[in-house]
Amino acid sequence: MSEEQFTNISMAVLLSGLILFMGFIIWDLGKQSNAGRFGMFVLFLALGFGVTGFVFKELLVSFILAN
Repeated sequence: MSEEQFTNISMAVLLSGLILFMGFIIWDLGKQSNAGRFGMFVLFLALGFGVTGFVFKELLVSFILAN
């Protein structure tokens, strides 16, 4: 396994874990603050927007480099 392959696999696995952990943190924050259904939606929308942007950027870069 080359360093490039190891780096690509590590980034995919560790970033996925980080994104899941951040989702858990947002959920826990909403639960501890008794945010309710709408409040939880707003938390995930606002705080999850950055994660969504990062994932979209990675997909866009992959798509552009594939062509």
